[in-house]
Amino acid sequence: MMKVLIVVFSIILVLFIGVQIFAMRSQSGIETYPYEVVKTYDDFEIRNYEASLFTTVKLATNNYNEASGQGFSKLAAYIFGGNDRQEKIAMTSPVAMSLEDSMTVMFMVPRDLDKEKLPTPNSSDIDFKEMPAKTVAAIRFGGWANAKKIEKYKQKLVRALKEEGIEHTTNFYFLGYNPPYETINRRNEVIVELVN
Repeated sequence: MMKVLIVVFSIILVLFIGVQIFAMRSQSGIETYPYEVVKTYDDFEIRNYEASLFTTVKLATNNYNEASGQGFSKLAAYIFGGNDRQEKIAMTSPVAMSLEDSMTVMFMVPRDLDKEKLPTPNSSDIDFKEMPAKTVAAIRFGGWANAKKIEKYKQKLVRALKEEGIEHTTNFYFLGYNPPYETINRRNEVIVELVN
């Protein structure tokens, strides 16, 4: 009986490690939202983001679980062929979500595609938004994100900015970098646009 348990445990462990290696390798080739770090503080950093185009879906909820699930599904359907040309579009990272009463979930459009050449979404809920270049403050945390953690780090960022005398807007976003099956080195961030 003990030998059987050891064999089963070993198989599960090997599968788990295999999935994690696959997840890390699949992430390495994904295009990311480009930014430059301007200054690093103890708890956060200041970044300059380039102007980028995003595929977006606005949801009538401020519930993180609801918005992330629905928003991700709708946007994923579009990039995996849910459009007038049944065309697949490369996944990018991170998945962004505005932190407001009506949350907007966003996927960055790969930089080699422009708005005029994108296929038309099958869902009328999907829109495209040009995000201008901006300066933000960003705070990072690990593990799986949830509403409580996001709010905790949002408040931590607000306090840290206040201590440094850095003025910010009310435009907060959550950024999630990892697929759900990746358990190691998970990266999440809360960012806020700064006052110019």
